[in-house]
Amino acid sequence: MKALIIVDVQNDFLPGGALEVPMGDVIIPLINILQEKFPLVIATQDWHPANHGSFASNHKNKKVFDKITLGGVEQILWPDHCVQGTIGAELSGELNTIVIEGFFRKGTDPAIDSYSGFFDNGKKKSTGLSGYLKEKDVTDTYICGLAGDFCVAFTALDAIDNGFNTFFIKDATRPIDKIGFYEMINKIKEKGGNIIDSADII
Repeated sequence: MKALIIVDVQNDFLPGGALEVPMGDVIIPLINILQEKFPLVIATQDWHPANHGSFASNHKNKKVFDKITLGGVEQILWPDHCVQGTIGAELSGELNTIVIEGFFRKGTDPAIDSYSGFFDNGKKKSTGLSGYLKEKDVTDTYICGLAGDFCVAFTALDAIDNGFNTFFIKDATRPIDKIGFYEMINKIKEKGGNIIDSADII
């Protein structure tokens, strides 16, 4: 079975949000159309406590985009975003959520960040997404959402590592950094992932 995984289409990643992805809103109508083509649709959410270690505000004399070590791995420091229970953490009101069957929250541990929808960045804890998909007999994962060079790409890489035939829907995502975006696309290709456009599905 095929599954569509919608990554972090949340208010804080949209224009005007705390960690805005440029033109992140333009992909939402396309994602709504894509949902109609899949028997199973899943969504992930960044769901950070206010004291999360990835927030620059929680480190004295550090600023946004500085790098530290968090949970044993290199960590970019971000502005406070997707804080649990806030409007910024909510999925966009423009996103159709009616057919989304499973919601998986990540980044809940203040001691380590979680870009991927499958694991934290140190691969210490699973979100349960892989087991859920395998229980549903999913073989193929199609991945879209925000941001393309971080959470979407890391979700795709982990999907490949977990044995899923993986498709990264390039035009149904937007990156924070274009150079980093193409670097991650190359990593996905190298691991055996497929880079496609929505036209290949619709």
